[in-house]
Amino acid sequence: MNAVVYQGPHQVAVEEVEEPEIEHPNDVLIDITTSCICGSDLHMYEGRTAAEPGIVFGHENMGIVTEVGDAVTTLEEGDRVVAPFNVACGHCENCEDGYTGFCTNVNPGFAGGAYGYVAMGPYKGGQAEKLRIPYADFNALQLPEGDQHEDAFALLADIFPTGWHGTELANLQPGDSVAIYGAGPVGLMAAYSAKIKGAAEIYTVDRVPSRLDLAEEHCDATAINFEDGDPVEQIKDEHGGAVDKGVDAVGYQAIDPEKEADDAYDPARENPAVVLNDLIRTVRPTGELGIPGLYVPEDPGAPDEMAAQGRLGIDFGLLFEKGQKLGTGQCNVKSYNRELRDLIIEGRADPSWVVSHRVDIEEAPEMYEKFDEREEGVTKVLLEP
Repeated sequence: MNAVVYQGPHQVAVEEVEEPEIEHPNDVLIDITTSCICGSDLHMYEGRTAAEPGIVFGHENMGIVTEVGDAVTTLEEGDRVVAPFNVACGHCENCEDGYTGFCTNVNPGFAGGAYGYVAMGPYKGGQAEKLRIPYADFNALQLPEGDQHEDAFALLADIFPTGWHGTELANLQPGDSVAIYGAGPVGLMAAYSAKIKGAAEIYTVDRVPSRLDLAEEHCDATAINFEDGDPVEQIKDEHGGAVDKGVDAVGYQAIDPEKEADDAYDPARENPAVVLNDLIRTVRPTGELGIPGLYVPEDPGAPDEMAAQGRLGIDFGLLFEKGQKLGTGQCNVKSYNRELRDLIIEGRADPSWVVSHRVDIEEAPEMYEKFDEREEGVTKVLLEP
């Protein structure tokens, strides 16, 4: 079968790889109908992780069940499903407590597993024609038959729940004001989640005009372009002071507007602590911060030696002085995906507006390059075999 394979920094190719097989009685196999390119994939694509050539990318996957293991009881051939990017067993202590992003059984020596991602276990990605879903009764979320809401349902694998997770980590309540740093797919979904939850004011910070336009149009957000000046002061001027809650949907490759370089996304402009420190300044005393943006313990392309070891210069003294709380960690998708699916089915939510491209898998190398360069109009790319 064809699959998107990592070859090295800034290089992916569509190659022939072995088809997956049932490896355990609780597995199912699916024919992929939609897989997505994620901002997290770019960290590997850019050579900013320990990923080795040969990895099949793709942790946002949906499709049709074609083969069912003997121990599977809730799924059958022909079922349409979407898989959380978390691979989870369902019965370890963390899974039983709802922390499926930190399963302790699926990836020995590490809390958490995922499809097609470095250090996240032996699970091949779904930017391919077929995928094996382990612990399928637990991991596969059933969808209505047909192809209705295909784009929206595909986002249940990661970015819609992850955006929602960011607002949960920040304990966003109806009537709160919130600042969301980052208007990539997760940041836009965090802003959309804040709107659904009844936030009174939403501020979205980024530098790409087309993404800020989407936040204004679909999330009723106030757009803050950090290239126009200090985003903290812009938000305080608009709001009349600090906001109640904040979300970091950027992570460790954050751009520091105070740094200059020939290219807007030159690594020389990076400051992995800048968003965290801006959030501490943006949010009021005793406010709360949600941090779903990705941070890593090692970064081969870090701007300095400390950051290369995952150590950041955070203004912890100010955080302490303001009595702020923060929540971190990857999304436990199963905590949210069923309810978000039902919001989509009932017409209460439709996150598909974030999708900018749906293309054949053969166009994946080109779309990786465009997405990595943050081209105008490229927000969320869906692949189909």
